Amino acid sequence: MFVSSAASWQSQGSILHADLDAFFASVEQRDDPDLRGRPVIVGGGIAMAASYEAKACGVRAAMPERIWRSLCPDAIVVPPRLSAYSQASKDVFAVLRDITAVVEPLSIDEAFLDVSGLRRSYTSPQEVAAVIRSEVRAVVGLPISVGVARTKFLAKIASAHCKPDGLLVVPADEAGFLHPLPIERLWGVGKVTAEKLRSRGIRTVGQLAALDERTLTHALGPAAGRHLHAVANLRDPRPVHTGHRRRSIGSQSAFGARPRSESEIDDILTRLVDRVTHRLRDADLRARTVTVRLRWADFSRATRSRTLASATDSTAPILAATRSLMYDVWGQAVDRGLTLVGVTLSGLDPRGSEQLLLPLDDVRRDQTRAELEQAVDDVRQRFGTTALTRARMLDQDVGTQTPVLPISEP
Repeated sequence: MFVSSAASWQSQGSILHADLDAFFASVEQRDDPDLRGRPVIVGGGIAMAASYEAKACGVRAAMPERIWRSLCPDAIVVPPRLSAYSQASKDVFAVLRDITAVVEPLSIDEAFLDVSGLRRSYTSPQEVAAVIRSEVRAVVGLPISVGVARTKFLAKIASAHCKPDGLLVVPADEAGFLHPLPIERLWGVGKVTAEKLRSRGIRTVGQLAALDERTLTHALGPAAGRHLHAVANLRDPRPVHTGHRRRSIGSQSAFGARPRSESEIDDILTRLVDRVTHRLRDADLRARTVTVRLRWADFSRATRSRTLASATDSTAPILAATRSLMYDVWGQAVDRGLTLVGVTLSGLDPRGSEQLLLPLDDVRRDQTRAELEQAVDDVRQRFGTTALTRARMLDQDVGTQTPVLPISEP
C-alpha cells in the first residue's frame, strides 16, 4: 500500500527504466509450461539467451556451447522464435504506452519512461512502477524489473540491481547508493575499460568519482572519460526522448478466463473506449481507424479493424465502431474464455485539420457532444478517472474515495 502525498513525488525520481528479465528464455518458459523452473538456453551453438536457472550455473548470453555445456549439462536447448519475441515486445510496449506516452525504447526488451505527468493519477513513481510490473505480468505473462530514479543512468543501474523480477527506487542519498558499487555497474564500462581502471586501482564508482576529469580522459579517451566522470558524479541531464510522432493511442485490459456475459464484456469495452478517447482529446488528436484486439485462454489471438468515414475524437462513434467490430465474435468471447481485450486508435491527425460537413444541424450536435465530453474530461482530470462513470456501471465502481456521478449513455 502506497501513501498518497506530494512528498512521494518530490522524494522519488520520475524516470523509470523497465527491463524484461531473460527475455527470450522467459517467452519460451511462458509458452511451454514444461520449461518453467528449468535451465533453458535459446540458440544452441551460441547461447542467444539463458533463463535465470541457467544463469545460476554461470551461463551467459553469447557463450559458446563448449563452455555453457560444461557449466550446465542439464540445460534444455530450444531454437529461437523471433516472431514470438517480436510480438511479445510489441505487447509489452503497448502496456508501457498505455500508462505513459513518454516512452523511449532502448532495445526489444527495455525502455526508459518519464512518468512526471502522472502525478494526478498515481500516488508516487513507485506506484507507477508497481502497476507496470503487474500489468506486464497480467497482459503479456512476462516478468519485468523496474528501476526508479532521478536520472536515466541511475534508473538503469537500479533495474539491473533488482533483477530478476524486482522493483527498486534509488534513495535520496544517491551517492550512498551508487558509489559503493563496482565500476562494472556503470553504463559504458565494458571488460576493456574495467581492466584499465582496475589496473589503476579503481574498483568502485566512488573511487572513480574521486578522480579528476583530466585523469580519466587521459586514461580512457575524451568521450569515455567525460561520460564516466559525469555519471560517477551523478550528472546526467538527458531527458526521456520518444523520438517519433505518435502513431496510435491504445489501452487494454487483461482478466481471468472464467466465462463472461456479453454485458460484462461490453462494460470492459466501454471503459477502454472512455479511456482512449480521453487520451485522444488530451493530446489534441483525432483518429480514423479503430482496432479491437482479443486474446483467448489458449493464447490464440484475433484482431478486428475499421476505418471511420472521418477522423474523430468523440467517444460515441468510436464506441459504436468498437461494438460493431465485436459483433461477429460475441459468441466466442462468451464461450472460449476471453482473457484480454484491447482498443487502439490510429490514423491520428491534429485536431482542427478536419473539414466540417453539412448539414449544420449535425455540426451543432457534434459541437454540443464535444462540449459535454470536454466537461467530463475536465472533471476526471481534476478529481480522478473514477469521479464520473456511466449509470449502468455504478455498482461496479469499488475502492474509490471520490463521489461517483453517472454519465448518460450516448
